[in-house]
Amino acid sequence: MYLPSPDVTRVRDQLDHPVIDTDGHVIEYLPWVRDLVTDIAGDDVARRFDQMVMSSAAIRGVPTELRRQAGVTRNAWWGVPARNTLDRATAMLPGLLHERLDQLGIDVALLYPTYGLTVTAFADDELRQAMARAFNIYMARAHEDYGDRLVPVASIPMFTPDEAIAELDHAVGELGLKAIMMAGVIPRPLPGAEGHRSARFVNGVGHDSEFDYDPVWRRCEELGVCPTFHASAQGWGSRASRTNYVHNHIGNFAVAGEAALRSLLIGGAPMRFPGLRWAFLEGGVGWAANFLGDALGHYEKRNGEAIQHYNPAAIDRAALREHLVAHGDPQVTERLDRLDYALMMLSDPDEDPESLDEWAESGITSTDDIVGLFRDRFYFGCEADDPMNALAYQRHLVPAGVRLRAIFASDIGHWDVPDFTGVLPEAFELVDDGLLDLDDFRAFVFEDPVRLFSAGNPDFFADTVVAEAAGAVSP
Repeated sequence: MYLPSPDVTRVRDQLDHPVIDTDGHVIEYLPWVRDLVTDIAGDDVARRFDQMVMSSAAIRGVPTELRRQAGVTRNAWWGVPARNTLDRATAMLPGLLHERLDQLGIDVALLYPTYGLTVTAFADDELRQAMARAFNIYMARAHEDYGDRLVPVASIPMFTPDEAIAELDHAVGELGLKAIMMAGVIPRPLPGAEGHRSARFVNGVGHDSEFDYDPVWRRCEELGVCPTFHASAQGWGSRASRTNYVHNHIGNFAVAGEAALRSLLIGGAPMRFPGLRWAFLEGGVGWAANFLGDALGHYEKRNGEAIQHYNPAAIDRAALREHLVAHGDPQVTERLDRLDYALMMLSDPDEDPESLDEWAESGITSTDDIVGLFRDRFYFGCEADDPMNALAYQRHLVPAGVRLRAIFASDIGHWDVPDFTGVLPEAFELVDDGLLDLDDFRAFVFEDPVRLFSAGNPDFFADTVVAEAAGAVSP
């Protein structure tokens, strides 16, 4: 019998609603997954799976001075519980987690993969697709007896729309998984440098993508699942240290979420698919508030009409020449015959008229559209120990007074949770400190998670212990 600690009991005694964890992590039992990979794709692919599992040794063998050339950066190491053996076992064994949920103060937990996160960025097409299939079968089978409180999440590879749709149909349509994890950014080889692992560019799944992902979003609508994005930005740009994982990890989920949201927003998918809600996990809400303000400012000053304020054709050249003559130094007035040269850079009059409205693709026609997306349809996964979670509810600090949709995420199973029983009290510290009230906390750990996952599937929580309470939450 696993009993709640006094800290967990103190929090739960103040709540009159359930707690839903929108992003816990399992630690998959890899021998089982490996056998599934073999069954799905054969021994050769399974041996490549072995190489991935044992990759830390191979990376250590690459000299530091050669790592940039090889495209090798310092990734996660010692990233799961060890000294706390009970927590390690809990993340590995759904039955044990199910038994301990009351001890943690959690009613229902959505469970994302750990090793299955590799399907968001693994370049080997054959192995990536086999891993997605294997991890999804594993998640469905391992949790099939615990659906009243544990909701396993499917891994959907996104390198092409076809592979995404195929795995959506299998994981959701056949296995019956109700929630999905995607990558909103894809590392692709630079054309002409396909053989060089370090020569990659980061491509979104919206604007300027190599593929049209609208069929994927359409399939999500049809299947009743909301796209949740859970990808890393480690290895990109400045997050490419060859020796230091912390250097690469800080802020990386926010960067990946921002890149995904920006590509989707400018590309117009949220406006074309009004029935979908979209979640960006593990990065918190600080970046979301900044993005909202930045997007509003860019729309106000660079929409299709406002951009005409900067049209070079609007320059009164006679008046400008008068100003230059009256106030210019000799170094300027002696060169007035080269005025055209002075006015060209960042003010080229021959820009393509069809390219001037850079918001046209988005389908956004007002700042109200942007505000509405952030207010109602974009959700942001927030770990319990992030003090910036309070920003979601400080409307006076968020552009346009928006209350951002923060959703509680435990991240149990990973290194940033040294004790699973401390997650809920840690999240509640913002209430203890007066930064959230109980209504805010209700939205954070219960109502907004329900709204996100029930939007496309009203029966999402129907078979869980929170069914009655979830059914009473307004859309």
